[in-house]
Amino acid sequence: MFHTKHHSFYTCMLLLLISILLVACSTTPDADTNSPTDADETTIRLGYVPVIIFAPIYVGIERGYFAEEGLTIDLTALQSTNDAVIQLAAGNFEVAAAGGNAGVFNAIERGLEFKIVAPMHSEAPPLATPLVISANRTDEIQTIADLAGKRVAINGNGAAIEYWMAQALAQGGLSMDDVEVTAMPFPNMPAALENGSLDAAVISEPLVTINVDNGLLSILSEDYIDGFTATFLFMSQSWSEQNPEAARGFMRAYLRACRDLQGDYMTPEIATIIETYTEVPAPIIERSKLAQYDPNGVVPVEDLQTLQTFFMGRGSLEYEDLLDIDPFVDTDLATEVAAELNQQ
Repeated sequence: MFHTKHHSFYTCMLLLLISILLVACSTTPDADTNSPTDADETTIRLGYVPVIIFAPIYVGIERGYFAEEGLTIDLTALQSTNDAVIQLAAGNFEVAAAGGNAGVFNAIERGLEFKIVAPMHSEAPPLATPLVISANRTDEIQTIADLAGKRVAINGNGAAIEYWMAQALAQGGLSMDDVEVTAMPFPNMPAALENGSLDAAVISEPLVTINVDNGLLSILSEDYIDGFTATFLFMSQSWSEQNPEAARGFMRAYLRACRDLQGDYMTPEIATIIETYTEVPAPIIERSKLAQYDPNGVVPVEDLQTLQTFFMGRGSLEYEDLLDIDPFVDTDLATEVAAELNQQ
């Protein structure tokens, strides 16, 4: 009789334990109630060019700032930032990182739907985008004035880099009309300079450091721009209005990353992060000239106006009268988020 009761007791206990385990397995753990669940995550499609200057995007992803906001960033690498803005307006992206190119102003004039919400990068001497010549021609081309009548290259007509070239030439008393301007992809420039089919070029990091190391290039000027902003963060207006919390979370993560990139910010860890997205070796990135980032997301509208006026003079715009840029710049979100971050 005792044996039967003993057996029944353990049978009941076993059944109770199994029931508890089944309930536990069917219940979602609540270890971190502050972390967003998969169902809460929002995917943001972002168009960009995989270059060093877009470091805040890479840092924000790898340091988990976007994830903390419940955001997944779906990056699409493009050849041109003009493509990024066009696809943003077409609804293929929610956010784009792009230059203040002629295509941007033409898109604004056509009424395409997007807004400029924050700056991306600015440059100060020593520039990350200097004017260079072949290392074999330093005796022949000693000053910018020596480029008169010669062939110079930028990476695309109507790109912000065209303004860079104009400023570099002006430093030597020349205008764009005093040289032969040609468009050429950045990676093709060093070989063209070496074989003499090109006399000078404005070329961007890390190609500068790589080719100076290899003895192919010599820097002619790296101080012709100081604090000018030419790349910006664009956002779909309809998407941001329909998803205000996601837009705010994106801006918060973005500005946190910008705040990480202040002063002499390049570390082995940040260089490794950038390498992941650009495929440029981290040791090269560590020695490349640094871009600058505004920690508060203030858009210098005067720089946009300068670019528009420049492209109007170059005949690159599809309209005749300068546009008022202010209505297409909306920094309310960046201002609010920056104020919140400043209080933390």
